[in-house]
Amino acid sequence: MSLRSLLRSVRTLGRGVAVGIPDPSEHSNPVDLFRVWLEAAEESGILEPTAMTLATSDATGRPSARTVLLKSVDDRGFVFYTNYGSRKAADLDQNPRAALVFHWKSLLRQVIVEGYVDRATRTESEEYFATRPRGSRLAAWASRQSEKVESRESLVERFEQAKDEHAGRDVDLPPFWGGYRVVPNRIEFWQGRPNRLHDRILFERTDNGWKTSRLYP
Repeated sequence: MSLRSLLRSVRTLGRGVAVGIPDPSEHSNPVDLFRVWLEAAEESGILEPTAMTLATSDATGRPSARTVLLKSVDDRGFVFYTNYGSRKAADLDQNPRAALVFHWKSLLRQVIVEGYVDRATRTESEEYFATRPRGSRLAAWASRQSEKVESRESLVERFEQAKDEHAGRDVDLPPFWGGYRVVPNRIEFWQGRPNRLHDRILFERTDNGWKTSRLYP
C-alpha cells in the first residue's frame, strides 16, 4: 500500500471509529450502505477490496469456504463467477444457500451476507466474460477446476492447447462457466469502535422490506 493509500485508509478508519454506524431509518436499504462501504474500501487503497469469503455446504451439511471476487452488486444481489464444475458449484447445486464475508481490516469493517443463490443468466455471464483479459478467458477453458491435476506442466499444456484452438478468433464463454447471484435475506454490518464496544447492525428481509436491529458486539 502506498503512502497516499495508507493516509486515505487512516482517514476513513478515523471517520468510522469516531462516528460508528447510525441507527438506520425504517426504509433503509442495506445494499445502499454496502455500496458506500465498498466505495470507501476502494478509495482507501486496500488490495482487492472486492475480495470476499464464500462459504457453502453440500447436501450433508459439510462446509467449505474460499475467497472469490465480487463482480457486481445491486438490489438483486451479489454476483461472482466460477467454473460450474468446481466444488463450490457442486455445493450450490445440492444446497443453494451461501454466506459471504467482506473483511476490510484496515478500516475495522466487516460485512456478512447470507442468502439463497441463483445462477446468473447466460447473457450476464457472456457480458462479464468478454471484459476479462484474453489470458484469463483461455484459462477458463483450460482449467477443470477442483479436479486433481497430474502436474503444473499438465495445466500449462492445456492452456497452450486452448490458445492454439482459439488462435485468430475470439474466446467465447465456455458452457461450463458462469455467474452466481447471492440473493440476500440477511446482511450484517460490523464497525470497530473503542473499548471493543463495536457497532453491529443487522438487516433481515421481510415481506415488507428490511427489518433492522442493533446487536451486542
